[in-house]
Amino acid sequence: MIKPINDSLFSLLDRVYLYFDKRKIRRTKNLHLIPGFKNRRGGKISYAEWAHVIGIFQTLIHQNLTNADQVDVLDIGCGTGLLGIAAEPFIRKGSYQGIDVNRTDIDFCSSHFKMDNYQFSHIDLVNPSYAQMQNQNLIPWEIKDRSKDLVTALSVWTHLREDHGRYYFQEIDRVLKVGGKAIITMFYLDDRYDDSLATRQNAQGRFHSTNQSLWVFDQKAYESDHWYTPRWTKYPEEAIGIKPAGLQKMSKDTGLKKIEYYPGNWKEQPGLYFQDILIFEKT
Repeated sequence: MIKPINDSLFSLLDRVYLYFDKRKIRRTKNLHLIPGFKNRRGGKISYAEWAHVIGIFQTLIHQNLTNADQVDVLDIGCGTGLLGIAAEPFIRKGSYQGIDVNRTDIDFCSSHFKMDNYQFSHIDLVNPSYAQMQNQNLIPWEIKDRSKDLVTALSVWTHLREDHGRYYFQEIDRVLKVGGKAIITMFYLDDRYDDSLATRQNAQGRFHSTNQSLWVFDQKAYESDHWYTPRWTKYPEEAIGIKPAGLQKMSKDTGLKKIEYYPGNWKEQPGLYFQDILIFEKT
């Protein structure tokens, strides 16, 4: 039996591989920014998967630019910079700002991305999954009103309780310019989700012993009527799913209109990306 490779050995092999592989990049120059194994996080560890997801969101960003000559991007929950890499080809005359509750990730990005028009800021907000000892109070971002052309949030609303999610959705509305777009991923519990439940539950409603059981959102998140979590979570913020009524309630008092929806392949069907991708426009 072949023993699994431990993280230390994998990290060494990864450094050797990247040393040679990045010298073979010819056309997708921003891929040289993909970090090493120890700093690839956010549910995606493989170099290949990072490159794949960067390609998906680079395409979506390009399709949703309203001003290709001067683009100012805000990336919420930037992590270690995956969408910062995806956005790089489009903001050479604009700016990219990444914010995150994880100070370690912000420190890494600040040292990794050397471009003058890249900025990273730590958000002092508690999150049971990522920042347990931080500020309990909701606070506005230190970002000017109507200053951003594009907002991105990769797997952020999958980790926000309802009051936090609604508050920061309003913050997106505040900082976006009129006509600006927001690209947000989430677990959207719509009819497609309901139709896929049979592949994850048996007739008695008990879970299968496969990874499919991870994505059955059957428990209310903090007694919310529209925000749910799977039963395996220690804290609901480990995995949040939002029902259509919850999304409607969240966007009701904003100028954000949903203009596109790409169902995710987590719903046991072909999809553009694993999570659902929703695109909003500021009206």
